Amino acid sequence: MAFYSRVSGSVGVITLQNPPVNALSAAVRQGIVDTMHRALSEPEVKSVVICGQNGKFCGGADIREFGANMRGPPLVPMIHLIEAAEKPVVAAIEGVALGGGLELALGCHYRIAHSKARLGLPEVTLGLLPGAGGTQRLPRLIGVPAALELITTGRHATAAEALQLGIVDEVTDHSAVDAAVKFAQSVAGKSLDARRISTYPSPRSPDLAEIFEKAMQEVRRSARGAIAPVTCVQAVHASVTLPYAKGMERERELFSTLFTSGQAHALQYYFFAQRAVSRWSTPSGARWDTSKPRPVRKAAVIGLGTMGRGISVSLAQAGLSVVAVETQEKQLLEAKQAVSGMLERSAKRRGVPLADDKIKYNCSVQAVADVDLVIEAVFEDMALKKTIFQQLSGICKPGTLLCTNTSGLDIDELASQTQSPELVVGMHFFAPAHVMKLLEVVYGPRSSPEALATAMEMGKKMGKVSVAVGNCRGFVGNRMLKPYLEQAFFLLEEGATPEQVDQVLEEFGFAMGVFKVSDLSGLDVGWKVRKADGLVVPGSTGKSARIRGGSRYSPLGDLLCEQGRFGQKTGRGWYHYDKPGGRVAKPDPWLHGFLEEYRARHGLVARRIDHQEMLERCLYALINEGFQILQDGIAAGPEDIDVIYVLGYGWPRHRGGPMFYAGLVGLDKVLERLEHYHQVYPDVLGLKPCSLIRKLAASSSPPIHRWREFIQKPRSQL
Repeated sequence: MAFYSRVSGSVGVITLQNPPVNALSAAVRQGIVDTMHRALSEPEVKSVVICGQNGKFCGGADIREFGANMRGPPLVPMIHLIEAAEKPVVAAIEGVALGGGLELALGCHYRIAHSKARLGLPEVTLGLLPGAGGTQRLPRLIGVPAALELITTGRHATAAEALQLGIVDEVTDHSAVDAAVKFAQSVAGKSLDARRISTYPSPRSPDLAEIFEKAMQEVRRSARGAIAPVTCVQAVHASVTLPYAKGMERERELFSTLFTSGQAHALQYYFFAQRAVSRWSTPSGARWDTSKPRPVRKAAVIGLGTMGRGISVSLAQAGLSVVAVETQEKQLLEAKQAVSGMLERSAKRRGVPLADDKIKYNCSVQAVADVDLVIEAVFEDMALKKTIFQQLSGICKPGTLLCTNTSGLDIDELASQTQSPELVVGMHFFAPAHVMKLLEVVYGPRSSPEALATAMEMGKKMGKVSVAVGNCRGFVGNRMLKPYLEQAFFLLEEGATPEQVDQVLEEFGFAMGVFKVSDLSGLDVGWKVRKADGLVVPGSTGKSARIRGGSRYSPLGDLLCEQGRFGQKTGRGWYHYDKPGGRVAKPDPWLHGFLEEYRARHGLVARRIDHQEMLERCLYALINEGFQILQDGIAAGPEDIDVIYVLGYGWPRHRGGPMFYAGLVGLDKVLERLEHYHQVYPDVLGLKPCSLIRKLAASSSPPIHRWREFIQKPRSQL
């Protein structure tokens, strides 16, 4: 709804009321129309201010209304009503003016913003475009290049940037509403002919064709198959080639096309999935809102390698006092310098005070005695981690939460080394830890709900999207990655090249294909894990070289590592690089010859593999493992898996996540293809369809939000 009042005798104030961000629901839109008519009809009112309740102007359309029969007045005529008013209308922007909220502000004659407000048109992140005049008004107001950049990226601009661009007329450090009221009084009675943006001439410049061509090339490159950014460029193009009314028609046509697209559906599903995982529950149904997290004021990080440094930065930026421990003095000095640089660059980029004084460095584990939470981030070595947890159990004060940054080791085994196993949880960060948004919070059979709630809350404070997952080898993300990698290796054995497999995955929407990612991460990382698992058998020949535990195994990665080809760090891996540390991957003739020799040695006949088979085998093996994870109770629901894969593993956001994608393709189709490939490759266990996908397909493939009904709930582990 919208509340109407009159201040200073002559200013009508319309206050949007729809917590938490005053979204433009049907009731709010109706309230704006009713109160605007009232303000315009009252002779005492000379000007109008539109603001939002609780220091937030407007967060945009109410996404919960998407797909429903839209009730209430449409947004476009409502904004036209405001713009056509004969009394000045001033938007008082506090907090946020996003999406439809900014379009509402652009319909006002003037805009006053608080210095900490953020403005933007983020519709592209939901697979849409600004559909209430944003693509037509913004270019007329600030020019085509700036409008294109904001609309196609969906990023938020600060109030200072908005002022510089010309989006707002004034910025204040005090109450934007008070400033807007004062401003409204000063412009009362003045002509509004030059203040209606829709009447501004279309932007013209001799290089417009070049600007649009460059913009289209850029969005096609960065969007990786997402259609919304491309469509945004087309809509802005209409603002310079068509009169305003015709441009609005074109905007509406393009919006309608996007609105019904599968990509918009996927992106909106993902939007809600991120919010669902923040209200986490375990598969057994235990919820965090029944367990209050412990207060954490001081934290420690043990091990200041790449991950430990990033975690230390994240904790300091969250406002915590941090004890950073590295027992090797040389590495401690290197880490201190690196962390200081990271904090300095981050502070400069974010425009916030430097948090360098939050971190105290120490060579002794004894320094963590008085902290509330410890995150162990040493090498992925179980024996080393167990030793550290034994030490921590004797050093830390009672009640200290003990966390490990392991990417897949057994949390329960580490917990067994302590006197309080209920206080042990996993906090699996993703590299670089101060940048990546995902955090897998892993609970073991003895982890307390309170410990889990504390780790989840800590992740939130650090700006992460925390997802609670159960304890198993590889947890969710890395467990699903294993069959995906296996299929990629098998495809090479059967005749594909790394660049062919990567091309298929990148055309699907991944930023990097599986072999480029492997080169970036380092082939030796997986090699060490496989050696620890007893899978690497040097010098083995014949069929035994390609079988482990009765299942098909590819030693290709092991053989490359034996050659010292570890990826980018050595300048050689699945690809060739100009030098060690190089970033540009080039096809490697040596690697192609190596594959031919390998196939000949093992009696494998290379065949031409079509793109569809490459995609299906890689993705469906990964998806099949996702269903097994749901069935095993490691993830509470498909949303958890999808958020993990989009944020942590580069799954294209516009495809919703692997589990959503399976539903989009059709569970019966995914099941049929898995059955086909398992029949062809019976020794590949990852292709044997999980019983859960069979159950869902047999139940007419229910929508994804109903899958939990079909998952057998495990007995509570908490």
